[in-house]
Amino acid sequence: MITKIKGGVCAPQGFQSAAASCGIKEKGADRLDLALICSDVPTVGAAVFTKNKVKAAPVQLSSKSIKKTAPRAIVANSGNANACTGEVGMEHAKAMQQAAATALSLGKDEVQVCSTGIIGLPMPIERILPGIEEAATRMKTTDAAVAKAIMTSDTKPKSHAVEYQDSAGITVRVGAIAKGAGMINPNMATMLCFVTTDYAASEAYINEATQTAVNQSFNCISVDGDMSTNDTVIVMANGLAGNRKDSGKTLFQEALNEVMLVLAKKMVSDGERVTKLVEVKVAGAASQADAEIVARAVGNSKLVKCSWNGEDPNWGRIIHAIGYAGAKIKEDKIDIGFSGLPACVGGLTADTPLAKLASVVKKKTFSVDIDLNVGSESFTLYTADLSPEYVDFNREEYALTRRKL
Repeated sequence: MITKIKGGVCAPQGFQSAAASCGIKEKGADRLDLALICSDVPTVGAAVFTKNKVKAAPVQLSSKSIKKTAPRAIVANSGNANACTGEVGMEHAKAMQQAAATALSLGKDEVQVCSTGIIGLPMPIERILPGIEEAATRMKTTDAAVAKAIMTSDTKPKSHAVEYQDSAGITVRVGAIAKGAGMINPNMATMLCFVTTDYAASEAYINEATQTAVNQSFNCISVDGDMSTNDTVIVMANGLAGNRKDSGKTLFQEALNEVMLVLAKKMVSDGERVTKLVEVKVAGAASQADAEIVARAVGNSKLVKCSWNGEDPNWGRIIHAIGYAGAKIKEDKIDIGFSGLPACVGGLTADTPLAKLASVVKKKTFSVDIDLNVGSESFTLYTADLSPEYVDFNREEYALTRRKL
């Protein structure tokens, strides 16, 4: 049985973390903006990075380092993405990596470097390096501070941890922190997620388990249809639980899936000024690919998202998005509902009273149920509405930040 426990990345055995204020976004600002996470012992690890062809310097560096050796530590900053910053950006990413490695007595490639924030601005590296040294002197087995330190436009820190007992009676824990609120569209989203576990795994299996968990969580969310330059998921497994390596794979996978899915949903719920968490459930598709493109067409449609914000159960906008998605469909077979209440049956208006449908979309969380009735494949996308406040929030972030530098 998988049970939720307190904490995040420090919930499993043998992990410590610390945070610091470096004034990255605004000089002199007293805000946590640098996080350091480390395992007491060597780990096996895996990472999944953005598929955007424009990749931030830390993504480029970390993706090379993890191919050389297993990660044992993560240094991450918020407020500056260190993306589109040229050779100096790579120098700064390497400087962060080396500073963390030196402070923690590790090899440089054992440190994964992550950044999140504004694209195209130079890193205030002269303020960051002392922050890394400071954080390294205050490592402890609590993680509330690092969950806050990686936030950008998030309104709340995001963490989750679980534990279970395997068939041999050994307790295994999986914990994580994450950030993400806008520019959310896989693969993956403008997001960072750092996962730790004391499960003993082989390198091959932890890579397999990580990709499986990412595919059913962070690759199933969308807020605004944009993909970031910095998206990163890192998993570190240090084996201190003492289980036989790779034993109880099914239960471990379930735990890892749960942690990532909970955090993925928290990201969508905390989308920049969104008001709804919507599950777009597509069934009866001719292929899994068809199910996914229909879900994404509906979940990313600006017209559909606006209707959700206006609490309007407008299934007409949904069926038009289904029609242009490019999947195999038959109009007279399409059923659409809201949290189980039929809105459209066989491509025509259902007899459910409009007031009942409207009462569903007034809720903060509801589902859009789509059955194409042409096959047996399915896909679920977790998405959100589009609010006027979202537009206001994103109008001039870059310009405002430039004024503060």
